[in-house]
Amino acid sequence: MDATEHPLRLAQQTEADALLSRSPLAALTGMLLDQQIPMEWAFTGPYTIARRLGRDDLDAHEIAAYDPEAFEELCARKPAVHRYPAAMAKRVQVLCRYLVEHYDGDVTALWRDAGSGRELLARLEDLPGFGTQKARIFLALLGKQLGVRPEGWRAAAGPYGEEGSRRSVADITGPGSLAEVRAYKQEMKRAAKAAKG
Repeated sequence: MDATEHPLRLAQQTEADALLSRSPLAALTGMLLDQQIPMEWAFTGPYTIARRLGRDDLDAHEIAAYDPEAFEELCARKPAVHRYPAAMAKRVQVLCRYLVEHYDGDVTALWRDAGSGRELLARLEDLPGFGTQKARIFLALLGKQLGVRPEGWRAAAGPYGEEGSRRSVADITGPGSLAEVRAYKQEMKRAAKAAKG
């Protein structure tokens, strides 16, 4: 994973985006947090957690072993890491425990030896808190912006892997594309409501 040439712009905040760009665990944690809150808030979460831990990066071993009540308090402190800080603190710790157990805490091991996009997608879908949609979006982010491109990654990411699409965080490279993705999501919500009505 290398976003040094084109740093991620998901948090829309310099320090938080710098962490996402250099830290696979921060990017993965931001993706986990990205639900029921604005995307920028979700992807600022890893930076907030790292600062409160007094660290420059997140460490899966440290978070996995952290006292759950203390970690919950750390996430709930104002400004909270998420609208539901207690539930998300648990999810972040469960994710980190899984990474420690299955990948010795090394997030890059998820994709380092993945033989295909389909294999990487399956590994992402196995992560706690990652359903198929979230896994496909993260796979698209890896391929489009972070240089992780196992054979067939675009097909495995489904519509999120399409070149030039504006569907998800995988397509956001700055304020303009953020506005386009927001507009697309609002249109999808309107269409879903109309279909129900």
